[in-house]
Amino acid sequence: MKLSEFIPSYSKDVVDLFVKVFSASEGEDEGRIIGKLVSSLIETTATKDLMGFVAVYNNEVVGCIFFSRLLVPSNQTAFMLSPVAIATNEQGKSIGQKIINHGLNHLNSINTDLVFTYGDPNYYSKVGFEPISENVVSAPFKLSQPEGWLAQSLDGSEINPMQGSTKCVKAFNDQALW
Repeated sequence: MKLSEFIPSYSKDVVDLFVKVFSASEGEDEGRIIGKLVSSLIETTATKDLMGFVAVYNNEVVGCIFFSRLLVPSNQTAFMLSPVAIATNEQGKSIGQKIINHGLNHLNSINTDLVFTYGDPNYYSKVGFEPISENVVSAPFKLSQPEGWLAQSLDGSEINPMQGSTKCVKAFNDQALW
């Protein structure tokens, strides 16, 4: 398996991967929603504000993650990890953890301060994320599952409370995603 940065030539394979994975786990409607989100991320997000990483095995994209810029009130450099997809037949092989750690190492190498995600605390705790209260750092929209708001400081320092709102990239500007 090879881990590498997302490049535009992977777009169709990546969108198809997200649609298949989320359709299988959450239903076809959710698969279409996530596929549309991924297409929007790729098409509407400035290169400096989006980083993706893929896992390729036997010339097939079997995993993909995206980090998009998140503006935080402290003006620290922050990104949000979302979405993540690992091919259904490849799940349980630590590919997700490997690709996320690969991405986090890259973000650390370019002096990113904070990374946030919104998902399953049990899964994301395996790669260093911890629950964070919205009293410390608010999410861009009202969260339907506040326990899923997670963060980590890449330099290991404490995340200090921030007054004010956060702002996500255009593709995530939809309350239904939160």
